[in-house]
Amino acid sequence: MLCSRIRTALSARLDGEALPPGLTARRLDVHLAGCQDCRRWDARARALTAAVGSAAAHDDEAAASAGDGGPASVEALLARLRPGRRAG
Repeated sequence: MLCSRIRTALSARLDGEALPPGLTARRLDVHLAGCQDCRRWDARARALTAAVGSAAAHDDEAAASAGDGGPASVEALLARLRPGRRAG
């Protein structure tokens, strides 16, 4: 099976969406067990999702306390997600 199809399915599963036709959770898990590249991709996608969720929650708290939620908070979120920046 093509890794690109597996990665599309992994992304859907991570987002809580339905898997593409013909793919089951079991088939994904079997592929992941044997494909280091897809395991690495899945780990990075999960880490990114967690970082975005954490940064968004932090932004929501900051915006609520400042009475803001506009473009400045979006820029702050993006700045925290840029490569090379450590979470703080």
